[in-house]
Amino acid sequence: MQNDKLKTLPITPGVYFHKDKNGEIIYVGKAAVLKNRVRQYFQSQRDMDVKTKALVAEIADTDWIETESEIDALFLEAEMVKRYMPRYNILLRDDKSLMYVRIDMKSDWPYVSFTRHPLDDGAEYYGPFYNGFALKKALRYLRQVFPYYVKFPGFNPGSSRADLDMHLGLSPSGMTQLEYKTNLKKLIRYINGNRKDITRELEREMKSAAKNQDFELAANLRNKLQNLRELQRRVMFGDKEFLDISKDRALSDIRDLFNLEKVPARIEGYDISHVAGSNVVASMVVFKNGASARDEYRKFKITVDKNDDFFNMNEALTRRLSEKNLTSWGKPSLVLIDGGKGQLDAALKARAEKGHDEIPFIGLAKRDEQIVIANSKKHTTQQKQPLQGLSLQRGKLKELGGYADISDDFTVINLPKSSHIIKLLQRIRDESHRFAVSYHTSLRSKKQTSSQIDDIRGIGPKTRSKLIRKFGSIKNIKNVPESDLAKIVGASKARLISKSLLKT
Repeated sequence: MQNDKLKTLPITPGVYFHKDKNGEIIYVGKAAVLKNRVRQYFQSQRDMDVKTKALVAEIADTDWIETESEIDALFLEAEMVKRYMPRYNILLRDDKSLMYVRIDMKSDWPYVSFTRHPLDDGAEYYGPFYNGFALKKALRYLRQVFPYYVKFPGFNPGSSRADLDMHLGLSPSGMTQLEYKTNLKKLIRYINGNRKDITRELEREMKSAAKNQDFELAANLRNKLQNLRELQRRVMFGDKEFLDISKDRALSDIRDLFNLEKVPARIEGYDISHVAGSNVVASMVVFKNGASARDEYRKFKITVDKNDDFFNMNEALTRRLSEKNLTSWGKPSLVLIDGGKGQLDAALKARAEKGHDEIPFIGLAKRDEQIVIANSKKHTTQQKQPLQGLSLQRGKLKELGGYADISDDFTVINLPKSSHIIKLLQRIRDESHRFAVSYHTSLRSKKQTSSQIDDIRGIGPKTRSKLIRKFGSIKNIKNVPESDLAKIVGASKARLISKSLLKT
């Protein structure tokens, strides 16, 4: 790396990207002070291990993104490592360095915990994060703002018995289950990078409480706001809301390649999931400024179960582009469809029906990671006009080392697999696939676990929900003594359930 560039390093927190001579990102790291951290790589190597020396030997250039606080750096680093999968991040870190936050919102009284090994147990996992100590420290401070339970021997959530954590204001005190879960959702939103929205909400709630002369509540909310502001000053690592998108190479390359007016600040990814046309769902994931915004993800249950991905994709985009959803969720800067010409064609028909030609659509075909775009007159409401804001710039394509195959209706773009654009689009595509499969699996599981008691006359949805939540599965319910069922649903319903399940 050139000394002149080292001199321009800022003294702010941020994320840095080490690149090799081919421009490939080989390592992503975070720093409290970018200038100090990055310069360390180019000073004495005496105390470096062999792997780090190998990394330094390959560094030909370094870029960075400044963040407002260290809280920015933690979440942004995790997002960039997921996107680029740099080989030295994998080489220099084993599984022990990865940590997730686990919260099971399906429990009556969820608790917050940390784990290095996520399970398919229905809980939500946030991460991975690459500094467990910093993550735990940040969550410890956040607990002062959003009190939550942690599991310990004799854990008894919801108990009125006070313990030390409750006296310190770290555990919920006097909250109902609904209030506690609402509080936890705010914590999750903070982890996902929505501090500004939460701050505004707390300010509105505080003013409303003061106006209603509920001064105790207003004081409590004021303290929460003060703790949030203090958190930005004293705790390391956090959200990604101040990301400088002009320095995101993938986003700027997408803008230049497709001649977009602006960097695509909001990219939405769509995928379909089902098994032989049953429990058909669609996912919508959102990437803002190049990083995932999980609180803005949406899912669609397709109205008719049909083994036709083109039909399913068309319905999902038709619903997404309704005026109601455009008003509520905003308009995407770019839409990415998981699939090739067929899926993209179905999505474009939905766009044309809704009259939103100004929104650029592209597809990403799985087999060869090819980008697919429609030619100018394909499914537009203005057949004689080119697509607004989306045209392939051949000079940029050549600069990126790619080439295009053009047919009557579509252009297929081939870029090197190592390009920044492909890395970002793969990340969005893979996330939309994960989210769709997760929703489909959840629906299928619910159908399997509830099907045998759905038809029992006299047993309603609330009773079924109680049973599944308490015993976990139909198999467990079958093995439970009738007397235990009676404690949950009453003697008459317990008798009815036992009798019905014995026949199945």
